Amino acid sequence: MLLTAFGGFMWLLFTAMLVLAVVALVMAALAREDAYRAADKKTKTFWLVILGVTVAVNVFVPFLFLQIAGLIATIVFFVDVRPALQQVSGGGRGGRRGSSSDGPYGPYNGGR
Repeated sequence: MLLTAFGGFMWLLFTAMLVLAVVALVMAALAREDAYRAADKKTKTFWLVILGVTVAVNVFVPFLFLQIAGLIATIVFFVDVRPALQQVSGGGRGGRRGSSSDGPYGPYNGGR
């Protein structure tokens, strides 16, 4: 019984890793090539290859070390590369560009 529950948990974990990798691959493919250069985050081809290999490893190779390495690459894409791409592409925060001094009701003007 306990072994079956553990097997089910591991299946859910591996499925979640695969879904994250596929989502990251699609997002990487949809971003513009020049955004990668502008954000100084390697190249689009580099990220497509890394994330594509991650998806392939998750689907075809049941080797935990490679899956964890792919998970780390996926997390780096989501945490570092994707926000940088959104920033240079004008995305994020609903497309609204603001200043660091913007408050919830607009820009702070120093009491003027």
